[in-house]
Amino acid sequence: MKSDADFSDTEAVGPARSRTLVTGVIGSDTHIVGNRILSLALEKAGFKVVTLGALTPAEEFIKAAIETAADAILVSSLYGQGELDCRGFRDMCIEAGLEDILLYVGGNLVVGKRSWEETEKTFLAMGFDRAFPPGTRTPDVIRLLNQDFAARTAARAAHAAD
Repeated sequence: MKSDADFSDTEAVGPARSRTLVTGVIGSDTHIVGNRILSLALEKAGFKVVTLGALTPAEEFIKAAIETAADAILVSSLYGQGELDCRGFRDMCIEAGLEDILLYVGGNLVVGKRSWEETEKTFLAMGFDRAFPPGTRTPDVIRLLNQDFAARTAARAAHAAD
């Protein structure tokens, strides 16, 4: 098994190459700059990126993922209401037939004083595959997308061999 360091942090490689990603800022949040920087870095890395912009309802992420046959949805929230805006997101994906879609969330996700460990645990319990704190660097996201797509491809291959 490859270690984290074995995955590129500058380009989509292997099973991640040419994957389609939906990005956007959820809910009533208008903070778009970080999401735009991430989307540009993902495009430069070789991902196909569908950018929804700011003020995006959860349902629009799912609709875009269906319409584009997306492999992942990356949700941003910086105004602290991500926990409320993302509640039920995985269930909505499952209801729409997207049970296997990769879900990432990042930003300033909650209001108040809460440790990152507690915040991350909350979002993982909500069904997100990864949760990222404010200030996460784009190479970290690219590396983890490569890692997660490789792991999913290997798991599917192992399951198909059974």
